[in-house]
Amino acid sequence: MAFEPGVSGNPGGKPKTKVFRDALNLAINRADGDKTKLARIAEALVDKAADGDVPAIREIADRLDGKATQPIAGDDEAAPIRQRIERVIIDTADRDAASIQAASSTEEV
Repeated sequence: MAFEPGVSGNPGGKPKTKVFRDALNLAINRADGDKTKLARIAEALVDKAADGDVPAIREIADRLDGKATQPIAGDDEAAPIRQRIERVIIDTADRDAASIQAASSTEEV
C-alpha cells in the first residue's frame, strides 16, 4: 500500500486504555475481607520499614516527600560543569544565513 499524503496510517490513534494497568487496579482495589489489597500492601511496606528495611524506608520517604534531587557536579579531578544558554533570533522574513544573530553575553551563570 503506497503512502497517501493527508491519510493517517493509524486512523484510530494510540489506544486510550491500558489493559494491564486496569486489571492491576481492579485486583488491588478488590476487597479482601475488611481491607482492600492495596491497604494490605501498604501495611506490609510500613511493617518492613518499621523493622529497619532500608529500601522500604526509602520507598515510603520517596512517596511521602518526593525523591531527593540529585545534584549534578564535576568530580575533584575534572573541571566544573558549566552551562551556556544562547538565544538565537531568526528573521523569518529574510531566509538567508546572514539574518541569524546570536544574542550572547560574557556573563557567568
